[in-house]
Amino acid sequence: MKTAGKAIAVCAAVVTAAAAAAALDFYITFRKPNADREAVVYIYDDYGPEDALEAVERSGVVRNTGSLRRAAEKRDFASHFEPGRYLIKEGYSNQYIIRMICNGWQEPEKFTMRAYIRTMDRLAGFLGENFEADSAEFAEALQDTALMKALGFRKEDYIGMFIPDTYQIYWTVTPEEFLKRMKREYDRFWGNGRSSKAGKMGMTPNEVTTLASIVVEETKNGPEMRRIAGVYINRLKRGMPLQACPTVIYAHLDTEPGIRRVLDRHLKIDSPYNTYIHRGLPPGPITIPPAAGIDAVLDYEKSDYLYFCARPELDGTHNFASTYAEHRRNSRAYNKAVASKRNS
Repeated sequence: MKTAGKAIAVCAAVVTAAAAAAALDFYITFRKPNADREAVVYIYDDYGPEDALEAVERSGVVRNTGSLRRAAEKRDFASHFEPGRYLIKEGYSNQYIIRMICNGWQEPEKFTMRAYIRTMDRLAGFLGENFEADSAEFAEALQDTALMKALGFRKEDYIGMFIPDTYQIYWTVTPEEFLKRMKREYDRFWGNGRSSKAGKMGMTPNEVTTLASIVVEETKNGPEMRRIAGVYINRLKRGMPLQACPTVIYAHLDTEPGIRRVLDRHLKIDSPYNTYIHRGLPPGPITIPPAAGIDAVLDYEKSDYLYFCARPELDGTHNFASTYAEHRRNSRAYNKAVASKRNS
């Protein structure tokens, strides 16, 4: 009997040890914190299961890659996981990391829509650098005329739909979803009293954006934006051509990019963007203006100024004039300063 009792005790000890070992293995494999810092991991749509696990490992966020792989195998990670931008935080267990990727619990990205982008090609390239879809996919969506029309834009004014700001957007957003999101942000931006202001000025949001795109190309000096906007408003009201050099530079983007100073020969181009020969606003924005530029037009400074010219101090600010004679004096002073600097 004593022998039988000893055997039972040994068996019980073995079972207990096995259970403890299994529990420890389960804890290490699934429940033990295995992330020692925070990191962002990108899982692309064309990744296989091995690619996805390697992406997590390359981030350097997990201490024990062996236990991560055991957890992935036991949870049949290979059968289903979702592409996305995943934020793995310190203290995450293998189980949570695997569940997060399998269920698509991705973290939205802080995306900053940049100002001063002039063409759709450059916009497509910029977007392709920030999301999973590449520049070619964004370019195709941007050229989709049916989608463009559905969003309420023409080819000439489409680029004005993009309002520079920081947004929370999922990295895996499709180009079409992104464009629809930007339209909602556009509507929200203009619905915040701005559309009403534009209407009181006798302008549409597109016309305000177009003028703002010229203003911000004329100056990066915030305090001057409202005054320059006022000069252009005065010229529009009088039926005078805007004679805005940035529009002439834009007209030469394809034939002579990188113009630093507009010369007489540049003014001869027959383009609807040449505001020296065509009165009124050009067909659409010549760049994506920052919100401050749009607001500068909506709150333009009232004055009797009709001209402005860079100051001879060459500090990026301008002298303003109400008469052409005064403007000529300002222009001569500026040209003299430029020539002096060139010869020094």
